[in-house]
Amino acid sequence: MSLFITFEGGEGSGKSVQARALYRRLSKLSTPALLTHEPGGTPLGNRLGRWLKWSQDKGISPLTELLLFNACRAELVTRVIKPNLESGKVVICDRYADSTTAYQGYGRGLNLETVQAINHAATGGLKPHLTVLLDISVEEGLGRKRAQKQDRFEGEDIGFHQKVKEGYLKLAGGEPERWLVIDATQSKEKIAKIIWQRISQMLPRQRG
Repeated sequence: MSLFITFEGGEGSGKSVQARALYRRLSKLSTPALLTHEPGGTPLGNRLGRWLKWSQDKGISPLTELLLFNACRAELVTRVIKPNLESGKVVICDRYADSTTAYQGYGRGLNLETVQAINHAATGGLKPHLTVLLDISVEEGLGRKRAQKQDRFEGEDIGFHQKVKEGYLKLAGGEPERWLVIDATQSKEKIAKIIWQRISQMLPRQRG
């Protein structure tokens, strides 16, 4: 049974930790699964992703960001996500198209219809069965990142990150059947338990 699960959230929300935890749990149950991430997951995507996150060029336009993130995404969907779903695997992706809507749409202020049209073209209309949103205050999330070197997005001001957070919540509110919103200030174990309660209901019983 193929299943497409994505993890979303602002900086420091813990989504990557939970994506890895879910992958390990599925692997222990011998459930065929793949863990990937955006931007990246393919040779081209990894190169573009590093440039997008770590370039010292402050003059990158929001539209350029939108197009390059979706170039990465088109490669990932075509070469990795779709083939693995077609083979019956559970595909877990750390960030997906909703990140672009939140960051470049709500955060950067690009026209949402434009963002969604380009996202749709890159994904071929492929949507997750479930999107887990780890929700945390901007201040607490960024506080978790203070000890690390900041990339271009982590280094944006509080106002930008607040718009991203509000964007995520609007997206989740618009499709409540697809989104699972979790308070990311809870313990890692508690969050993992909440996620598993939902995922186990979506898997065949013998795997739950």
